[in-house]
Amino acid sequence: MTHRTHSPLLAPWTVLSLGLAAVLTAGAADWPQYRGPNHDGTTAEKVAKWPAAGPKVLWKVPTPTGFSSFAVSQGKAFTVVKRNVEGADREVCVALDANTGQELWASPVGLAKYQGGGDDGAKDNKGGDGPRSTPSVGGKLVYVLNAQLRLAALDLGTGKEVWAKDLIKEFNGRNIGWLNAASPLLDGDLVFVAGGGPGESLLAFKQKDGALAWKGQDEKITHATPTLATIAGVRQVIFFMQSGLVSVAADSGRLLWKHKFDFSVSTAASPVVGGDIVYCTAGYGVGSAAIKLVKTGEAFAVRELWRLKGNKPVANHWSTPVFLNGHLYGIFGFKDYGTGPMKCVELATGKVMWEQKGFGSGQVILVGNQVLALSDDGELVLVDAQPQAYTEVARAKVLAGKCWSTPVLSGGRVYARSTQEAVCLEVRP
Repeated sequence: MTHRTHSPLLAPWTVLSLGLAAVLTAGAADWPQYRGPNHDGTTAEKVAKWPAAGPKVLWKVPTPTGFSSFAVSQGKAFTVVKRNVEGADREVCVALDANTGQELWASPVGLAKYQGGGDDGAKDNKGGDGPRSTPSVGGKLVYVLNAQLRLAALDLGTGKEVWAKDLIKEFNGRNIGWLNAASPLLDGDLVFVAGGGPGESLLAFKQKDGALAWKGQDEKITHATPTLATIAGVRQVIFFMQSGLVSVAADSGRLLWKHKFDFSVSTAASPVVGGDIVYCTAGYGVGSAAIKLVKTGEAFAVRELWRLKGNKPVANHWSTPVFLNGHLYGIFGFKDYGTGPMKCVELATGKVMWEQKGFGSGQVILVGNQVLALSDDGELVLVDAQPQAYTEVARAKVLAGKCWSTPVLSGGRVYARSTQEAVCLEVRP
């Protein structure tokens, strides 16, 4: 049974700071899911250099516990928080007015019971465990995959549940030790997830009504959200499973190619595609690798370009890098809370071009030809994406609390959150 709650009854969120909330720019790019409008952490929107005092704060509201990022679409911003509902801690998907931060609806999507702490962080940056998956928006529905592998489609306007699929009960699902952290991936009229059992580990559902479109493979999940890409003219979903990379045709689920990669404890960063090269990475001593794909007829051949084992020099704990002009830009390292470096890495070789410490276990996106980073202690940093040297454009402290979530850009505004609060910042050029 799904209970819906509204902020006046459950947890009245006080808007801490309101600027002049202009209407979102007509036609501005939405950021409708975890990896953004292009499925790769990039947007064509650009960010203006902000003053030393920081970007203008349009609103700031509490977001109690969790590492879910924002999805922004159709004038609303969606994330998942942990709240007490009817005497139990629950994962709750909330919809905020993107202009004001006012809560529009809140819909519980599952119990908030986790294994593992999530309490270690940068100095003075402690925060508890909580929801990790980010909502995805398609049409008039919002999709949430909770920690217990239950996929729910909620009405965008009201939060009412339209349909749901329990991967454990309905598809013989197998969860992971620290429970699911992957987000649902949308493309066309399908929503892609992993977590079923043998023969149905990878799944695609019709967005409108949840009808099964296809299923297949016998794989065990990681915490990584799948990646969607068109390689050699073929639209494909690349899942990062415990066996390694598994790519299937987006329209049918037909297996296209696989590549073995080690698994230890937790794999959380998504695969990154640059042309015909795919990068994968994990912490806990595993390391990173890049493979090149060659298509002959209907078949893909996989050639590994390089592999570096260990947590250094090139490995990502959970922060997924972005790709531009032959290079990866991201936050690399393992459990380097408060100190972890941003690096530029040549994709084809694994060569580190430059590195700059001080980002901890934060996250990045690519805005035009610049990297927008949120450090784990709440600093927003704008950096030129060029391999010659680290060139910082602007920096500002924008959030209190631990920030393991990804900042997003939509309509000239940055939406970001921590384990304590969320903020909307004006950054349009």
